[in-house]
Amino acid sequence: MSTSHEYFMKEALNEAKKAEMENEVPIGAVIVKNDEIIARGHNLRETLQKSTAHAEIVAIERACEVLGTWRLESCTLYVTVEPCPMCAGAMIQSRIKRVVYGASDNKTGAHVSNINVFSGAFNHQVDVVAHVMKEESKAMLKNFFSTLRKDKNKV
Repeated sequence: MSTSHEYFMKEALNEAKKAEMENEVPIGAVIVKNDEIIARGHNLRETLQKSTAHAEIVAIERACEVLGTWRLESCTLYVTVEPCPMCAGAMIQSRIKRVVYGASDNKTGAHVSNINVFSGAFNHQVDVVAHVMKEESKAMLKNFFSTLRKDKNKV
């Protein structure tokens, strides 16, 4: 891969900023094929009132539309936070080649924080690269929740 993981993670962080501006938990994702971003997504759970509207799912659905197939075998998904079990399962089902994530998620992470969904004996294996721009991703989440707590205390 000629373009760096950091370049694409910065793009995922830009998506996370969009989520934050919409009062969503700031998690963003991009999907890359042949060193080109083909899909973007950010959390839309509050906006759409859908529990499945995670950044990864939004990006996967858009990539499938762009490519005209559910098979994303030659794609890499960049996401700012360790995927949850639902998103990890969607990556396996869509045949994502690789996931690159930033911060760990001690509450719902499905790579190393709680369980490792990616280590299962599935018919497709997803390569995982962890902790790319971890501090930036972590800081964005920390600031969001800190502000949220302060705003709740004002009420």
